[in-house]
Amino acid sequence: MNAFLLFLVVLIPCIGGALTPVIPWKKRTHMMIYLEGLVIVNSILVWMLLFNRPEDIFTLVNFTGDLKIAFQLDGLGSVFAGLVSFLWPFATLYSFEYMTKEHHEKVFFMFYTMTYGVTLGISLSDNMLTMYCFYELLTLVTLPLVMHTLTREAILASRKYLYYSIGGAAFAFIGMIFIIIYGENADFVLGGILNGAAMGAGKDIFLLVYVFAFFGFGVKAALCPFHSWLPQAGVAPTPVTALLHAVAVVKSGAFAIMRLTYYCFGADFVRGTWAQYLLMAVILFTIVYGCSMAVKETHIKRRLAYSTVSNLSYILFGVVIMTPAGLVGALSHMVFHAFMKICSFFCAGAIMHQTERHYVHQLDGFGRKMPKVFAIFTVSALALMGVPGLCGFISKWNLAEAAIESGNVLAYFGIGALLVSALLTAIYMLTMVIRAYFPRADFDYETISDVRDPNWMMLLPLAVFVVGMVVFGLYSAPITDLFTAVAQGSF
Repeated sequence: MNAFLLFLVVLIPCIGGALTPVIPWKKRTHMMIYLEGLVIVNSILVWMLLFNRPEDIFTLVNFTGDLKIAFQLDGLGSVFAGLVSFLWPFATLYSFEYMTKEHHEKVFFMFYTMTYGVTLGISLSDNMLTMYCFYELLTLVTLPLVMHTLTREAILASRKYLYYSIGGAAFAFIGMIFIIIYGENADFVLGGILNGAAMGAGKDIFLLVYVFAFFGFGVKAALCPFHSWLPQAGVAPTPVTALLHAVAVVKSGAFAIMRLTYYCFGADFVRGTWAQYLLMAVILFTIVYGCSMAVKETHIKRRLAYSTVSNLSYILFGVVIMTPAGLVGALSHMVFHAFMKICSFFCAGAIMHQTERHYVHQLDGFGRKMPKVFAIFTVSALALMGVPGLCGFISKWNLAEAAIESGNVLAYFGIGALLVSALLTAIYMLTMVIRAYFPRADFDYETISDVRDPNWMMLLPLAVFVVGMVVFGLYSAPITDLFTAVAQGSF
């Protein structure tokens, strides 16, 4: 039964979400209770699995030999599934208030809820074929969310998102085929599954395939030069962009790269090769480039989007260090960045929802008028900078420590990139905070007399996220120990 539950938690949000526009709701409140209840129940089931992890694999379809659609819960999948299932109920609650000013709510919540199930499908996949199928489904269910407003900008953004995703999937498909053909089995195994005897002397060809697959999955992780879809997708409603930038899409890309590197090709196979150095160089460039673009961007959500481009490459930097410590750093930033970024995006969404203002120069004086939102936003800004006492410092410390231990010369430059990124992050985040709390001397507060904090449905998720940032920052040992166990294969 526990093994079947692996599939059930994927199925419930997909079917429950699909029924949303079909059910004749008499009141909007009834739909809200249904959706929130559905998501909470599913998250409870996921956490039941996490605390009573099944050893068996649930096979849904067995095509032939090792080709199958199957689900299992290992250490890495537990981290991603736990993150997604914890954040999604709060994201759904937030979206109820935000969507009061949007149209086509039923269709929106249909795809929004289905995305939850598809993302869990990625985290619970037993093999590359299963993960790839759900990875493609993720594009299909999030595409309508990006184009939800049906404006010209939204349609162009969704078109770019689709083109980039299809292109990335094509490169990832090459990697999947090689893994199926030359793997000892099709299941994810820490350390890799490539058959050395079957490869023969063609190591460089396999490294090239690895690079192709890395960039293919890296499209969703916004790796340069395939990142431009992410800032443009900011035209979507904030609940969507928060999930795109913090949880579902971009983290699925990073998670898939972890699977590819540590559970398919194997870190030992790639470490010390030209492929490792090439990818690390691209990642370090992306870290600095994303922050630099964020500094010059004046639109709030696009500024945060470029911040995401940079921070996602923090995760990938940990991955390509190719050591257990590197994986610990990558997992740390994957989880902690999710809290920091969903919090900052939801703060931005609250500002836009309450005031219809979208640009940094329009934030003057908001700190006094929206004290709760901007207090939380300030904490998220400090966490993204890596201020000690908050979770961002812990993940950056883990990454820097892994870089030093690796002995990789290029990884030392990665520490420099993290420091430059921290400085630029301070500039683009604190600029907004300072404008909000310290407007120019002649500023007239009567011009923003209509500005105020949102209701509890928006504030409660923000409060939970900020508590998470502080708790992880002050008491990170348990979760860091968990990541270490995952990286070592003992969990």
